[in-house]
Amino acid sequence: MKTVKDYIRTVVDFPHEGIMFRDVTSLFADPRGFRMTIDQLLHPWAGQEIDKIVGLEARGFILGGAIAHQLSKGFVPIRKKGKLPGQTISQAYQLEYGEAIMEMHEDAIQPGERVLIVDDLLATGGTCHAGIQLINRLGGKIVGCSFIVDLPELGGRKLLEGLDMNVQVLCEFEGA
Repeated sequence: MKTVKDYIRTVVDFPHEGIMFRDVTSLFADPRGFRMTIDQLLHPWAGQEIDKIVGLEARGFILGGAIAHQLSKGFVPIRKKGKLPGQTISQAYQLEYGEAIMEMHEDAIQPGERVLIVDDLLATGGTCHAGIQLINRLGGKIVGCSFIVDLPELGGRKLLEGLDMNVQVLCEFEGA
């Protein structure tokens, strides 16, 4: 029987030489693999009170939308700077070479709402950490963070767990 990991394609030397890119689009394209993924991402949170699902740009939108639909909850995107209309709040974070900024609508999360953050891949944890900071600034209560893939060597899970986050992942790959 196939696992979620079996549906994920590895693309060698993308986007740079020496990178092993873990491509979840092959997983999304397969109806059984995609359904399995959504079911497994939901499983750890069964029975917990969740008000909103937050998806991190961009593949987190696909996962977050499907999970929000399944739970009949609202979906909130956290996007790269300049992609959302209206009033937003921003959070800078560090990339391997430089800095980036994530944004969300300033009215997307109400104080006390319980939030689940989802994305496809956990590497250094920088993007998710920026999302956590945005949600905290709006008074949201983060239930946890769910990812399909963890790259443990890059330390993202340790960073998030150090912030007292409940982190769930479906599979791990060695290397960057």
